[in-house]
Amino acid sequence: MLRKIDCVMVRVADLAAASEFYGRVFGLRPLWQDETSVGMGMPETDAEIVLHTLDLPAERSVYYLVDDVPGAVLTAEAAGCVVAEGPFDIAIGKCAVLRDPFGNTVGLLDMSKGPRTAGPS
Repeated sequence: MLRKIDCVMVRVADLAAASEFYGRVFGLRPLWQDETSVGMGMPETDAEIVLHTLDLPAERSVYYLVDDVPGAVLTAEAAGCVVAEGPFDIAIGKCAVLRDPFGNTVGLLDMSKGPRTAGPS
């Protein structure tokens, strides 16, 4: 079911300040931006650090790319995961947040609407 690590979500209060900081301090580059999020790229992977102001769990969460979020949620829930959020719409498809039986956050997303193509706005 899990295909790869797509992103690590990091909640911040100020997107502009956080984007500048992560670029200056950690050498990340902005890949895309909307009103609630900035995707920051790393040089040796297509996984992103997504700085966001969304109402999602505050802890840093790894989001795994799956083929189909609703189907993956059903499978995971049947295996003992608890649905914390979702599935809900995001710009590229669907997203959900699960808690595994051990209390860990597991983020899922799919690209059912297609990948982002625009650069920072």
